[in-house]
Amino acid sequence: MKKSKFIVVTPVYEDVEASSMLFSELLNVFANDVYIVAVDDGSIKQPLGVDCIQSAKLDGVVIKLKRNVGHQRAIAIGLGYVAEYMNENQIVIVMDSDGEDTPMSIKELIQPLEKEDVDVVVAKRKSRVETLKFKAFYVVYKLIFNLLSGKKISFGNFMALKYHAVKRVVNMQELGMHVAGTVLSSKLRIETKPLDRGPRYAGQSKMNFVGLVLHGFKGLMVFAEDVLVRVGIASAVIAGMTVMAGILAILLKMFGFATPGWFSIALGVLLLVFLQTGTMTLMMLMLTGVVKNKGVEPHDYETFIDEVIHAKG
Repeated sequence: MKKSKFIVVTPVYEDVEASSMLFSELLNVFANDVYIVAVDDGSIKQPLGVDCIQSAKLDGVVIKLKRNVGHQRAIAIGLGYVAEYMNENQIVIVMDSDGEDTPMSIKELIQPLEKEDVDVVVAKRKSRVETLKFKAFYVVYKLIFNLLSGKKISFGNFMALKYHAVKRVVNMQELGMHVAGTVLSSKLRIETKPLDRGPRYAGQSKMNFVGLVLHGFKGLMVFAEDVLVRVGIASAVIAGMTVMAGILAILLKMFGFATPGWFSIALGVLLLVFLQTGTMTLMMLMLTGVVKNKGVEPHDYETFIDEVIHAKG
């Protein structure tokens, strides 16, 4: 690994054909100056073998996991492995293996890393070949994310990191939950690079709409404490307004301005709103505790690994 300047970390799940094409494309872009860390995320129908890397005449390793853990944790495991063996002069590129993160755009992606004040470069999509449903959801998601966390997110897994950036993110327990969110919360110096999204090499995406929504909410969980504070403030404001409205309703009743039945209905509705805002605050508090205790410590990634197979190009 230490002989190559570039290390590519990519998760693979039941997608041997597409990943094989990716490895060949990487050879065309970097020649032999790239090391592949492919994380086989518990594939059963199409398990990834070292022959896919060797046939592309590249050096690398296939990390086979004991079970399917999802592409975010698979990336986290790959980064944890790389962090133990890489040196300070190497650059790590995280990308999907289906071709949508194009190898030809990597050289453009890593260019800003030449600056001393840039730790991570992330790819922002200039164009997306997606359904209207996905595009609408993505716009709504970014608005909700910004409203609840106070952060703007416009990038995914495709990124390039310096040595110290890799060392930093692998020591953040949120990495296995949401890679982009963790990088955003890491306080690293990030530069965004607009890049086009490529077409899939082969097969169909394993990510359905439900999985996409879950992935979006996991991004919010990274900022659970910020979300809690914002929801708590909103709940307190609403609770205060209900108390004031309740007092007003009592005064109207006392001065005889309330019609029969109006006072009890109004007070009942206000009480329900007050209880709901309090319940929401408690739920967010519990969610924060669950999120903070669910993370995997940096060196625990080894517990997910079943086998590490080295490929020699």
